Amino acid sequence: MRAELLARAEAVLEEWVQARGEAPTREAVETFRLLALHRQGARGVPSFNACRETCREIAYHFNLLGEAHSEKTLRMMALLVQHLELFVRGKMEVEGLGEFCCASRPVRQQSAVEEKTHG
Repeated sequence: MRAELLARAEAVLEEWVQARGEAPTREAVETFRLLALHRQGARGVPSFNACRETCREIAYHFNLLGEAHSEKTLRMMALLVQHLELFVRGKMEVEGLGEFCCASRPVRQQSAVEEKTHG
């Protein structure tokens, strides 16, 4: 399960890199391709650094799960991967999402405007 979660995290960063017209790196940083993909994706986009710690936490939980399986650790890793997916997809949807990973305010505001317009 931990390998599948790591693959999901890598896949969303690959989407980001490809959306920018680049080929995703095959290299690793600190033994994690995820961290190399993040570094590549953040190049020239300072606000993308907001999810750096999320990527590092995913790597940390991946390592924890290699030592001993814990449902709590697995759930936390799954939540971190979901958080990364939401951030990156939101970033792709709304340019300039914000400097902080959880700064989804522009997405919520746009949704509220659309609801008022169509509702």
